[in-house]
Amino acid sequence: MPKPGKHINHKGRNRRFTNPEELEEERRKEEEAKRWRQKRGEVSSEEEEEEDDEASGGSDSEDESSDDEEGKKAKGVSNLIEIENPNRVQKKNKKLTTLTVDVPPEKPQLSRREREEIEKQRAQAHYQKLHAEGKTDQARADLARLAIIKQQREEAQKRREADKKAKEDAVKAKTAQTQKALGKK
Repeated sequence: MPKPGKHINHKGRNRRFTNPEELEEERRKEEEAKRWRQKRGEVSSEEEEEEDDEASGGSDSEDESSDDEEGKKAKGVSNLIEIENPNRVQKKNKKLTTLTVDVPPEKPQLSRREREEIEKQRAQAHYQKLHAEGKTDQARADLARLAIIKQQREEAQKRREADKKAKEDAVKAKTAQTQKALGKK
């Protein structure tokens, strides 16, 4: 067991409850204070609404509160000067019939990197299109190289054909000589 005085547990001690007579006395004093304030005209709007809710049952409180606001005595100069806050934005309720469904949704805002990436892809596609049409410097250089290669290949083909023809002629000439030497002809 702990030493006495070190750790005290209050759970087992007696508890004090308020008597119903004391509660009734407090409620009666509050009602008297409200009546006294009503006689002097110092009732706040919150207290009036509470009293109206208790008295009418709550359903007629909206009608009565609007009547009470008109007949209420204004404090200070608030009834003399109408002040409107220019910064206050009042919510305007929109009707469902006025809303248009035909409006296409706006494109989402892209970040700088995404915009640059899309622009880069567009530029690349544009360059490829121009390159295919032969309008870029690199395409012109490629076409010139291609023309040179084609010309070289044609010349090589002509040389090969000429060499082949020369070999055939040489073979014919040799066979003709051998035939002549043999005296067959």
